[in-house]
Amino acid sequence: MILDSELLRRYAEAETEDAFAELVRRHVGLVYSAALRQVNGDTQMAQDVAQMVFTDLARKAAVLSRRQFLAGWLYTSTHFAAANVVRKEGRRRIHEQEALVMRELLQDPTPDLDWQQLRPVLDELMHDLKETDRAVLLMRFFENRPFSDMGERLGLSEDAVRKRVDRALEKLRVLLAKRGVTTSVALGTMLSASAVQIAPAGLAATLASASLASAVSGTGTTITLMKFMTMTKIQAGIIGGIILAGVLTPLVIQQRALANLSKENLALRDRAEQLAQLAAENQNLSNQLAAAKPVKPLPADQFSELLRLRGEAGVQKNELAKLRAEAALGPNSARSLAARERAAKNYYPKESWAAAGLATPESTVQSMSWAASRGDIKGVLACVSPEAQADLTNQFAGKSQDEISNEIATNTSHFEQVDGLRIVNEKTLPDGAVFLTFYNQGADIWGSVRVKQVGNEWKIIGNSDTP
Repeated sequence: MILDSELLRRYAEAETEDAFAELVRRHVGLVYSAALRQVNGDTQMAQDVAQMVFTDLARKAAVLSRRQFLAGWLYTSTHFAAANVVRKEGRRRIHEQEALVMRELLQDPTPDLDWQQLRPVLDELMHDLKETDRAVLLMRFFENRPFSDMGERLGLSEDAVRKRVDRALEKLRVLLAKRGVTTSVALGTMLSASAVQIAPAGLAATLASASLASAVSGTGTTITLMKFMTMTKIQAGIIGGIILAGVLTPLVIQQRALANLSKENLALRDRAEQLAQLAAENQNLSNQLAAAKPVKPLPADQFSELLRLRGEAGVQKNELAKLRAEAALGPNSARSLAARERAAKNYYPKESWAAAGLATPESTVQSMSWAASRGDIKGVLACVSPEAQADLTNQFAGKSQDEISNEIATNTSHFEQVDGLRIVNEKTLPDGAVFLTFYNQGADIWGSVRVKQVGNEWKIIGNSDTP
């Protein structure tokens, strides 16, 4: 009788199928019987196991041909193959059972009644769980992630993830029991079936478009007011071209205005004295404000007076800078006096920013810029309407001082690049509000804002790209 090793060698070297068929005939009873016992008598599964074992034998023929007897290797290989098949079959049956339960949930009214009890309290109780427990429940039942995917994300094995999910489910079940909510269907199965509903077709695209449009147009008056200087670049190319054309268009130099320039220089000394007095008063009030303790804020009337004085001081500084610049320009300058006056009046260098008061729309925008660049939330609130103040206060409600400071710093970081603020256009609207278009020089950012008179002061009521 030819040895098993010789038959296997012949197959390995010459692919003699008759030799391999003889090996199968000799050992099929051993392999099939062992497989049949280990798969609980399932003949089809036993045949599949036998097929796997002999396929593996043919693949490893060259290595196994050195064995004198193959029975031991075949028996052990059958054991491992059968165990693998049983595991796969078990997982398949679990999936089928879950699918069956899902179909029953969709057809049986009882689970729907259970869900009607669970739905009103589910989200509240989910937030009563620890963050780690809530995270695994969201991944498993709300996002329907498999355990393998969860394990990769959490850095855990599938068994560890499964145990963590079970523990979190049990904690949620205890919270539900305290509310008197019990279910006739497994809690995990009900969550998978009902926790996440299919959103209407096209809703995602609609929400994305609407959200982006709101962010760009700035229809909100909450934290958007804190970063109103970061508006979208509205028609930057067109407006930039208009401004460039207006600045560079040659104008006839007015000799009479140049003659009056000397008289204005003489009047500058009187204005400088007034400026020095206002600056002293401004410094005095600033020192009082800096020395005030948080528990004793500056009274409203003093704070308004401080804003008014700073506004007057800022106006005087701007006029002083304008007159000095005009005195330095000769009659041969390429820009006319009118153009220089218009540019100086509407441009506010960053170093000249101050609490300019709220007497005019321009001073309100400058005061807002000054307060926002310093992260002064009180100064920002003073520049907006009562409705916008309420919205902005609600935005920070419940947040710590550190959280508020970080949010303010994030929304005002662009001011580091700003050299100055230029008022480009001013338009009075039918309702009495003023629509201002401005440009942040240095950061290359365009923006616009609506300002309306509230009492004797001008307040920001919102921002948008169009009047």
